[in-house]
Amino acid sequence: MTVVKALTIAGSDSGGGAGIQADLKTFQELKAYGMSVLTAVTAQNTLGVQGVYPLTVSQVEEQLGSVGEDLKPDALKTGMLFSAEIIEAVAKKIQQYDMNNVVVDPVMIAKGGAKLLQDEAIDTMKKDLIPLATIVTPNIPEAEVITGLTLNSLKDRKEAAKCLYQLGAQNIIIKGGHGEEEEVVDLIYDGETFTQLINERKYTTNTHGTGCTFAAAIAAELAKGVTVMEAIRVAREFIQVAIEDDLNIGSGQGPTNHWAYQSRREKV
Repeated sequence: MTVVKALTIAGSDSGGGAGIQADLKTFQELKAYGMSVLTAVTAQNTLGVQGVYPLTVSQVEEQLGSVGEDLKPDALKTGMLFSAEIIEAVAKKIQQYDMNNVVVDPVMIAKGGAKLLQDEAIDTMKKDLIPLATIVTPNIPEAEVITGLTLNSLKDRKEAAKCLYQLGAQNIIIKGGHGEEEEVVDLIYDGETFTQLINERKYTTNTHGTGCTFAAAIAAELAKGVTVMEAIRVAREFIQVAIEDDLNIGSGQGPTNHWAYQSRREKV
């Protein structure tokens, strides 16, 4: 049996709905061997983030060195990186160990509004990390911050996608979850062609960790050697059913259901 390996470089979510925990659950469900490099520990639940405790740059570097020396991943995703110094260190290690199939989820703000990326780190992300991305997966607010554009229309999102491509990302998907359309419209750009993928919108507050889970699903599929578009299609199905079959736990913005994808496939 061929074992594919996927790495997540992100923060820990004590509530289990996002971050490292969501990524590893997703890897497992999609049959990729999951590995992790922690960038920060957060105290959080469905009500919000109560504390953020970043690791040191050397601690992050040592974790990446341990993985890179022995268990080189077939794909990786980045999530919460917190600071410019950590982003710079992560980018250098990705290059040092020649890691491919890089999914950059530019995590900036938690669902409850807590800031998960320092303002001064945005330029470093644009300069050092996005150019390494096989695919970058911003939502609309994140794309606005990175590009400096206001995205009120599909035309605006296309301009933002072009800007992200010019920064060096090979593929861009601007997720439509924050859009105002009745359906969720995800916009994909590969430098030549725009593709729109449309899903039914489910109105629910139980969407904590959707961005992390979506990016992790893409990474798990890329680790298997599929195309970017094939990986996106699986990831969209994975997160769609995870939202539809939500767990309804906690008193605030609840997590999605990471086992819903396989459960639904077993019923077919």
